[in-house]
Amino acid sequence: MSAFSDLGRHPGWPVRLGPVEVRAGTVTLRGPRLFDGSSWSKLRIRDRAYLEQWEPTAQEGWDERNATLSWPAQWSSLRAMARRGSTLPFMIMVNGELAGQITVGNIVRGSLLSAWIGYWVAADRAGGGVATAAVALLTDHAFREAGLHRLEATVRPENAASIRVLTKSGYREEGLFKRYLDVAGQWRDHLCFALTVEEVSDGLVRRLVARGEARLP
Repeated sequence: MSAFSDLGRHPGWPVRLGPVEVRAGTVTLRGPRLFDGSSWSKLRIRDRAYLEQWEPTAQEGWDERNATLSWPAQWSSLRAMARRGSTLPFMIMVNGELAGQITVGNIVRGSLLSAWIGYWVAADRAGGGVATAAVALLTDHAFREAGLHRLEATVRPENAASIRVLTKSGYREEGLFKRYLDVAGQWRDHLCFALTVEEVSDGLVRRLVARGEARLP
């Protein structure tokens, strides 16, 4: 069904993506739901040490920002931005359980057709191909159904795991942004990775399958 077929729906959202099978299990992406709050908060608070070193500094404390009670406002904001067409927000599911989030944000249309992509995955799901599969699924979707031309991702040079995910997915390094983002209380340098639709006409998921890193059920 065409993404334009229902009045009020933005191209590319809402939709469910996947499944793709990787070492860690079966990966699917779906839109955020109000009842995700408890599972989301549990993962975020449990994995604070793993996640906080890479995420933007916020005025609230970590536990406050990631409490179950903070989720309804975040969910409502994500849904509103998705309906306006500025964001494509998804929850990463592994074997039906919440394992992280991935988002295409700051969508600009017109002659640019560009956005950024960002993600986090629970610590106990790291290294099992989950992030790579999620990036591949959403990149393919953003270029095809959502009609974007370019995606970029920024990552700290110290974040070797995330850099590995991006490079395995086909994103290429474009440069270094000096003192780009306030992370863990300091202005941090970030590498910029990018990809355009012409570079992946065959699709990232198909590439993962061809390399034997994923399987379609």
